[in-house]
Amino acid sequence: MEPLNIVHLPRLDTILMVEETLRKLDEPPTKNQLWRALPKAVMWQTFGVVLAYLADSNKIVFDRNGRIVWVFADNKKLKKLLKDSIPYRR
Repeated sequence: MEPLNIVHLPRLDTILMVEETLRKLDEPPTKNQLWRALPKAVMWQTFGVVLAYLADSNKIVFDRNGRIVWVFADNKKLKKLLKDSIPYRR
């Protein structure tokens, strides 16, 4: 990741708010749609830093149409499947 000219660093509650909003949306939003869907106002530069962090931590990807897709494996079905599965041994 190249160094950013960061004006405002996001707080943890801001990062969590963006994550929660993104997971609640029915379809992958564009950057502007996600920004407008946030329950509290966030500066555009701070929002950009949050998205860069989420992309670097492999929680989101941007598709070819510029939409943001949540790819982090944290859904309840997957957690239950992993918990109930039989360990593989060689």
